[in-house]
Amino acid sequence: MIHPIKHFNTITKHRHKVITHCFKVGIGFQGLFHDLSKYSFAEFIPGAKYYQGNRSPNEKERELFGYSAAWMHHKGRNKHHFEYWNDLNVATMRYEPVPMPIKYIKEMFCDRVAASKIYQGKKYSDKHPLEYYLKGNARSRMHDDTANTLEAWLKMLADEGEKKTFEYIRSLK
Repeated sequence: MIHPIKHFNTITKHRHKVITHCFKVGIGFQGLFHDLSKYSFAEFIPGAKYYQGNRSPNEKERELFGYSAAWMHHKGRNKHHFEYWNDLNVATMRYEPVPMPIKYIKEMFCDRVAASKIYQGKKYSDKHPLEYYLKGNARSRMHDDTANTLEAWLKMLADEGEKKTFEYIRSLK
């Protein structure tokens, strides 16, 4: 069954939460443009088709086909995803992660916190974004500098809370 209204509501609620977080960490203008590609035909239609409400529709599309065309479209247009930041290393002649600029790490952090809040609902705690990160394999696919920065902020969030963490991130240039 296709769920365009539910999907629209979920991505819009998520986007607004990210925008709020981006203002708190000092990248409000950047946050206004967060995830606009999710409203494009290439991402919105699969999102509505594979909507489940408790996880990304991309995961369902990936289960069915072995890849997510919507995700491939999304990650190539949104610089807050570490997957965007891969380039050819001329020494090794292999595609490898490169360091992300701080403003995109900030947006990635806001995105992860907002996604946890949306998908966890009332079960959300400031520990959840770190737990989700540690459960996955994202660290091994990011540049070490990017991974170290993101993980430090997620640990700070888990240990010291949102207010202190957002204030700290905002102070970084």
